[in-house]
Amino acid sequence: MIERPTGGETGEGAATVPPRSPTGADATGETISKNAALAFSAQLVGAAFTAGLTLFLARRLGSHGFGVFSLSLGIAGLVLMPSDFGISTSAARFVAEHRGDQPRVLSVIADALRLKLLVSALVAALLWALAGPIANAYGIHALVWPTRGVAIALFGQSIMMMASAFVAVGRVRFQLWTATVESAVETTSSVALVLAGVGVSGAAFGRAIGYTAGAGMTLFALVRLFGPKALPRNLRFGADTRRIATYGGILLVIDGAFTLFNEIDVLIIGGYLGASAVGVFSAPLRLISFLSYPGGAIAAGVAPRLARNAREEPSVDAFLTSLRLLLILEAAITAFVLGWASVLVKIGLGGAYKESATVLRALAPLVFLMGFGPLVSVSANYLGEARRRVPIAVMTVAINLVLDLVLVPQIGVIGGAIGTDVAYGLYAPAHLVLCQRILHLDLRPTGETLARALTAGAAMTGVLLLVGGSTGDLWRLPLGALAGAATFAGVLWVTGETTPREALALIRRVPLLKRLVPSAAPTGD
Repeated sequence: MIERPTGGETGEGAATVPPRSPTGADATGETISKNAALAFSAQLVGAAFTAGLTLFLARRLGSHGFGVFSLSLGIAGLVLMPSDFGISTSAARFVAEHRGDQPRVLSVIADALRLKLLVSALVAALLWALAGPIANAYGIHALVWPTRGVAIALFGQSIMMMASAFVAVGRVRFQLWTATVESAVETTSSVALVLAGVGVSGAAFGRAIGYTAGAGMTLFALVRLFGPKALPRNLRFGADTRRIATYGGILLVIDGAFTLFNEIDVLIIGGYLGASAVGVFSAPLRLISFLSYPGGAIAAGVAPRLARNAREEPSVDAFLTSLRLLLILEAAITAFVLGWASVLVKIGLGGAYKESATVLRALAPLVFLMGFGPLVSVSANYLGEARRRVPIAVMTVAINLVLDLVLVPQIGVIGGAIGTDVAYGLYAPAHLVLCQRILHLDLRPTGETLARALTAGAAMTGVLLLVGGSTGDLWRLPLGALAGAATFAGVLWVTGETTPREALALIRRVPLLKRLVPSAAPTGD
């Protein structure tokens, strides 16, 4: 995070953001690695609850009911970004740039909340009112109340997106609090309502209860960190409103395009093939969404340090190191997806989703690219270059749309997977090139890391396929996992990409892992 010495008056009861030390940590020890670890913890909390809830709903509602629920989420997802209007990300950029200037930070947050409350309430109300016509358009009457439930959730979710302010000032632990509250309340409420016999509507309104609680927790955390003046006391727009809205408008185009990219497969598959096919496609897609968490967590720690200001240069070394780590990590994860797709689907979703294994394997390119995609795209936002992201986002959606319309009627749900892979194959590398041009990076070492990681991943996939995986022969699972990981690490060592000494040094820099390594372990080459 970019940090400045604090100065001027703080808000009443507000916490002063301390300056950063020469080692990269601020006065409270909030380093890149610690913030990344906290962000990852927040994601893991959400992932644990979401995974459990997804498995429960997929089995309890069946492929048709889960498909209806997924359609309602897809519809809400399309209007989530308009309800935010790019305000959260825009505010985070300006908070990062003014970090240490508490009055300016308070002004940015208050103006952002004014805009958000107005826009989010309007969009949520419109979605509620249009639930009937939307259900009629799909010919699925059961879609009405689930859509209204997610309309309420939409408002709370939009307010929760203001947790980006915690990331911008390097206080990611507050994001962990809000994620924990929302996830726990949503899971408890959804399970209770579904077991009570409310069905798909119960799942949707459980989500609404969870996000309402999360929104309240987010506002409480904002007051706890910044003080009461962070909350708007009237609806009069302040001095920062225009620049938040201007940059937010650009981000709206990008985020809206990316949201459409995320949901377009579900909507087109639903239109052509029906709700059951949506369930077959969306269940593995929701599971692999967890695999983007390492990239998102690292982006939370690194990207704010790239924000431009007069006191510090962007942390280019941290960016390149993170990029290298993500390429290696995602190569290993992708190998598991390719080698054991059937096992992962059977364990995670059950026998009713047997067709989803093919979808999961087809999405392997997406799994790999999702590793560094969040890092490069979020970094571009903090660098103030959102406008240059617009053509990339628009082209991504166009490619996915065209391929889905051509392939889904011909080859079914696999067509949606292919469209997603090809489109994201433009999105992530194009953002990497954008960051390279802005920061004047030398990516030749990164290219070498990519080649070695893919080689190691291919070897690992071969081992997993050779050992095989079956829930009937449970002994094969730990054996295959151990053999595959050893093969992956061995190839990286043979090719000169990394050494055991360097791996230990890297582990010791991660707060959640460093206790696993003795203090006498080597710290680097």
